[in-house]
Amino acid sequence: MFDFIFISDYIPLYYHFMMVITSYSFLQSNVKKLEEYDTVKMMGFLGNFLLIMVLLYMGTRPVSFVFGDMINYADGFQKLQINPNVEITKDYLFWYFTKLCARIVDEREYFFFIATIYILPNYFFVKKYFKDYWFIPLLMIFGSFSFWTYGTNGLRNGMATSIFIGALCYYDRNKWLMYGLMALSYGVHNSLMIPIGAFLASGLYKKPKVYLYIWLAAIPLSLIGGGAWENFFGSIGLGDDRVNSYLTSGVESSETKFSSTGFRWDFVLYSGFAVVAGYYYIIKRGFQDQFYTHLWGTYMIANAFWILVIRANFSNRFAYLSWFMMAIVIAYPLFKVKFWPEHYKIVGRIFFAYYLFTYYMYLKS
Repeated sequence: MFDFIFISDYIPLYYHFMMVITSYSFLQSNVKKLEEYDTVKMMGFLGNFLLIMVLLYMGTRPVSFVFGDMINYADGFQKLQINPNVEITKDYLFWYFTKLCARIVDEREYFFFIATIYILPNYFFVKKYFKDYWFIPLLMIFGSFSFWTYGTNGLRNGMATSIFIGALCYYDRNKWLMYGLMALSYGVHNSLMIPIGAFLASGLYKKPKVYLYIWLAAIPLSLIGGGAWENFFGSIGLGDDRVNSYLTSGVESSETKFSSTGFRWDFVLYSGFAVVAGYYYIIKRGFQDQFYTHLWGTYMIANAFWILVIRANFSNRFAYLSWFMMAIVIAYPLFKVKFWPEHYKIVGRIFFAYYLFTYYMYLKS
C-alpha cells in the first residue's frame, strides 16, 4: 500500500509521523479540557485514524532486510509453502499459524495478519480500561521505545506479548480465558514464561513495597554477580536452546547497541520511569486498584529479571518482556484518579516526555 515510499525512508517516516501526532495532542492538552465532549469526540476520531494508519503502515510494509528478521520469517513462510511437512520444533503455535497462512494467503497478507495480531490486542485493552480516553494510552503504546521494532523485526516476541496484553482484558471477567490466552502467548514464543511467571508471582504476593525492594536489589546483585546470572539462568534451562544461547553466549550481533556494552545505566533509568510511576501512584498517593497493583508487580519482577541478565546476548529481548507493559503502567492511574489541580495538562506533559525519549533514541541510533 505504501510501496511508493523509498525503503530507506520507511522507518524514519513512522517516527516523524508519531512525533507530529504526539506534538499535536500535547498542544491540545494545554488548550482544551480532556473531559469536554468535543475533546473526547476529537480524540476518538484521532485514535481511529492513528489505529488504521499504524496498522496499514506496519502491516503492508515491503518485505525487506531493512526490517531485520522479517527476511528470515519470509524465508520460513516460503519454505512452508514449498514443503508443508517441514518439521516444527519450537514456538509451535507461531509456526503452525505460519503453516496455515502459507496454504491460504500470500507473503504480504501473512505479514499483515501478524501486524493485526500485534496491534489489535492493545486497542482492545485501552478501549476496555480507558473508556472514552483510550486515545492517549494507545498513542503511548504506539510511541513506546520498542513498539516498532517488535512489530517489524522480533515478530514472535511482539505477537506473544500482545496476546498477553489481550489476555489482561479478561482479568475481571473470565480468569480461565485469561490464563488460556497467556498459555497461547507462551506457545507463540516461550520467552513469555518470564512475564507469565511474574504475573503469577505478583498475584500470589500482593505487596507493592516488596516489588520495589526486588527491583532495587536486582541492581547491586547484577553489578556484583556480573555474568554469573546469565550462566545460572542458562544452566537451569530457561526456555529453548535459542533463549539459553542468548544467556550464555558472547555477544554476536549489533542488533541493538546496548546488547554489547555491558551494564547500561541509561536503560535501567528508562525502566525506572514505570518504577517511579507505580511507586508514586500506589505508595505515595495511595492509589488502590487490584488490577494495577498486579500489573505493576508483574512489570517489576520481569524487569528485575532483565537487570540481572543485562549483559546477555540480545538482552534487549529480555528487556522487552517488561517494557511492553510500560506505557499502560504509566498511563493507567492517570485516567482513574485526578492527582493534580491541572491534571490533564500534566498528563499531556507525561505522554509528550514519554515519546521524546523514543524519538531521541531513534535520532541517536
